[in-house]
Amino acid sequence: MNTPREPITPATPTATSALTRRAIVTVGGVTVMGAGALVLAACSSPGSGGSAGGSGGSAGGSGGKSVSGTISIPAGTEVVKLADIPVGGTAAATVDGNAVLLAQPTAGSIVCFSAVCTHQGCVVNAAAKEFDCPCHGSRFAAATGAVLSGPAPTPLEKIAVKVSGDSVVTA
Repeated sequence: MNTPREPITPATPTATSALTRRAIVTVGGVTVMGAGALVLAACSSPGSGGSAGGSGGSAGGSGGKSVSGTISIPAGTEVVKLADIPVGGTAAATVDGNAVLLAQPTAGSIVCFSAVCTHQGCVVNAAAKEFDCPCHGSRFAAATGAVLSGPAPTPLEKIAVKVSGDSVVTA
């Protein structure tokens, strides 16, 4: 009296069937959130649990708030020898623990700026004719410290210097 029955097909997919749309959406959402957290961690400032590079300072948030800090170096402090800065070129130095950038746009005309990027406080590098931030790509004019391309919101902080004999000193 037993009659063979057809197997019962479940109305919903089983664990062995293909992924459901819900599973794909859930996994996709977690992946996007994880990537977003990774991007935010990469842009965080040092000391805030983010990346280890940079020199300190923080812009906070993502609104491009500038990093500022007044450098105070006693007047008459030697920065570099004049011969260390090529005419039409740039140089980098450290004075009293402060990273600085110098340029000599024309012979005997020296300008000096803080090497701290106004975006998030990374140390900016001297390049041939400009200053470049390695962290997020900001570029600054060597002669003026002005922003050539962002994300830095403001120019580099200017430091008064003068030529004294064969040296460049703070003014």
